[in-house]
Amino acid sequence: MPEDQNIEYKQSWHDDWPKIICGFANAKGGRLQVGKRDDGNITGLINYNRLMEDIPNKIKNHLGIIAEVNLFGTEPNNFVEIIVPEYSVAISYHSRYYLRTGSTTLELIGSALADFLIRKSGRTWDDLFEDRAFVDDLDMSSQIKFMNAAEKSGRIIIEDNISGISLLEKLRLSDNQKIKHAAIILFGTDPGRFYPNISVKIGRFGKSDDDLKYQEVIEGNLFKILFEVPEMLNNKFLTKRIDFEGLQRIEKGEYPVAALREMLLNALVHKNYSGAQIQLRVYDDKISIWNEGTLPEGLSFEALKRQHPSRPRNPLIADVCFKGGFIDAWGRGTLKIINSCKEAGLPEPEFKEMDGGVLVTIFKDIYSEDQLKKLGLNERQIKAVFFLQENEKITNAIYQRINKIGKSTATEELQSLVDKEIFSTSGSSGRGSYYTLKK
Repeated sequence: MPEDQNIEYKQSWHDDWPKIICGFANAKGGRLQVGKRDDGNITGLINYNRLMEDIPNKIKNHLGIIAEVNLFGTEPNNFVEIIVPEYSVAISYHSRYYLRTGSTTLELIGSALADFLIRKSGRTWDDLFEDRAFVDDLDMSSQIKFMNAAEKSGRIIIEDNISGISLLEKLRLSDNQKIKHAAIILFGTDPGRFYPNISVKIGRFGKSDDDLKYQEVIEGNLFKILFEVPEMLNNKFLTKRIDFEGLQRIEKGEYPVAALREMLLNALVHKNYSGAQIQLRVYDDKISIWNEGTLPEGLSFEALKRQHPSRPRNPLIADVCFKGGFIDAWGRGTLKIINSCKEAGLPEPEFKEMDGGVLVTIFKDIYSEDQLKKLGLNERQIKAVFFLQENEKITNAIYQRINKIGKSTATEELQSLVDKEIFSTSGSSGRGSYYTLKK
């Protein structure tokens, strides 16, 4: 069995291994097996008798918890297994906090640590009270936009002429006149006064990440950002204007509306609001959005491509967005992005972890250089694809000439393009045959 979220192998005991046990305790529990190689094969232990006495004491003294320690096998093929349960409170080792993620143990620092400690206390960041804020710090126009959207969605009944504080209490955004973090994020007049980086930075790039053409920053509460970012994209960053009101509309040859809207909503709902601003990058052939905050524990990027449970980082913010009809509560956001790209005839979008956050990228054209490289095409084949984007057809002779190669290599590489269903072959066999892009 390989190492994973719940198991780790070590050939010998080291006094720093309690941090691994700490990581298991702060996650879903797990097992540390000492006397095994990384592949799980037994190497054996010589000092197992001393370890059976020392390990339980070290765990208790350094971590303040109890773990089950067992000896398996006989000398020389023996190993010690430490079974660590999940703890509902935060466990530290030498005043540092660790968390098991995948097959690694990470030290939690900065905003990730703050988020972890809040979660272990039974709360989430968006559910905490903001003692510096009052009802007057909230924007009524944003609340009206929400109420109009909620009326259309039918997911919540809001009384006519409801007061601002009553609306907040109905949405569980306030209690006894005290305002929660979520209220500032959703409806704040100037949320940046309370929390930094409540904004979306949009950049237009050339062929590389260091080729920044121009940029804009949209600041404000969630609903302000949600309505102003699409407008800014249309006015300055997208080649073809898109109607963002029609969420299910598919734009052939452009980015699907549903995908762009879901990318922005996901970033706003799942963002770590103690971290950096959301970054939206527009290129000639793709558009990406990054928000700080890794996937919820136990959820993989592969799971995003199938049905999966909804586990928002900010459940109170997500609940208000659900009641407003902006999102659903079934974890279908990533599936909407994938399916809308598929319906538009675009490549599958890319989801990956980067720099402590999640990066989502959708591609405008299946024949972009990045996509062609992913399909395994070499530089000569990519040149041929680009040739056909400007010309009606290509022959074996032309392929030889533009790439300065012989006939046998050209024949082999052209056939590979046909096998990959990028090229179609037409005409009679021999000199009369030619190739076109397969649409």
